Amino acid sequence: MATPGGSVELRRLPDTGDGPLRAWDAADELILEHLRASGVMGERWLIVNDLFGALAVALAEHRPQSWGDSFTSQQASAQNLDRNGVGASMVHFVSSIEVPEAPIDVVVMKVPRSLALLEDQLRRLRLMLHRDSVIVAGGMVKSIHRSTLEAFESIVGPSPTSLAKKKARLIHPSFDPSLEVGPSPYPSRYELDDGSPVIEHANVFSRGRLDIGTRAMLDHLPRIEDGADVLDLGCGNGLLGLTAARRSAVGSLTFVDESYQAIESARANAKAWSVEVPTRFVVDRTLGGIESSSIDVVLNNPPFHAHQSRGDDTARSMFADARRVLRPGGQLVVVGNRHLDYHKQLRRRFGNCDVVGSTPKFVILRAMR
Repeated sequence: MATPGGSVELRRLPDTGDGPLRAWDAADELILEHLRASGVMGERWLIVNDLFGALAVALAEHRPQSWGDSFTSQQASAQNLDRNGVGASMVHFVSSIEVPEAPIDVVVMKVPRSLALLEDQLRRLRLMLHRDSVIVAGGMVKSIHRSTLEAFESIVGPSPTSLAKKKARLIHPSFDPSLEVGPSPYPSRYELDDGSPVIEHANVFSRGRLDIGTRAMLDHLPRIEDGADVLDLGCGNGLLGLTAARRSAVGSLTFVDESYQAIESARANAKAWSVEVPTRFVVDRTLGGIESSSIDVVLNNPPFHAHQSRGDDTARSMFADARRVLRPGGQLVVVGNRHLDYHKQLRRRFGNCDVVGSTPKFVILRAMR
């Protein structure tokens, strides 16, 4: 990527090496061009939602904090810092459930796709600003809607935009300390049909309702033996693992997701559901920290969209991880859209796959190790 300070080498994570997707976009370039042209100065810098580290690498001289919800993004940013000889220690990574050190002089934000996450971040960011704080937000035009600008204007202050360039646009909010924004609605809460509470932070998939894929899997979940060690992979709010524990006397539960807010939601729900078995909560994009042959059942609703890309790369990686951590005779139970043909991948990976349930849109599959 060409930056005002010189070219930098950036790679996506996971780096498949065979795709056309770059580790940066035109919004990253536009943000950096503006910062250099305007000569923005400040002692304490905060980068928000840096996807693969394009902003962290280019702005490392300011020793910024980098705040976001994706463990994958933080891992990619650290690797790209090292790749360019900068060193990950130049940037302080802060998870989305933590609070960056304040006050903040300069905020550099990539606008997230999720409006709920944006609102949550702006509400929390507001508490870190002062009258002279400079905020530069950028995104691709297709991701900046009227609701996006309304969020900035109602939570931060007046938010004029730049002209579009290469399908990217900047937002220049001015902090208005007199705004009354009211209490935050996050984390939110709703109830299932049986009255069970579901607590969710802003960036959880299908927030506020049970998504139809999860509902299909819950309706067709195979019986789990008592004492089984169960892992909910890509857990989101944790409902698959929690329901398994409610229906069977499982031996342990492990929740894994690359979203900090997802894991925090699963943790809150485990408490609300009074789960009493040994429970682990792991923020990671893989199962690298889980011992091989240590799990009896892996439950998985793989994401089809991952970091602005569409495809099955994430699912394939999850299936490989699941096979490694399963004990002999252990089972992976997967739900997916019919058109994704997960059964072909599972047969190649496990040597077997059977259908345990289906709906007009989804199929629930089981592979045994």
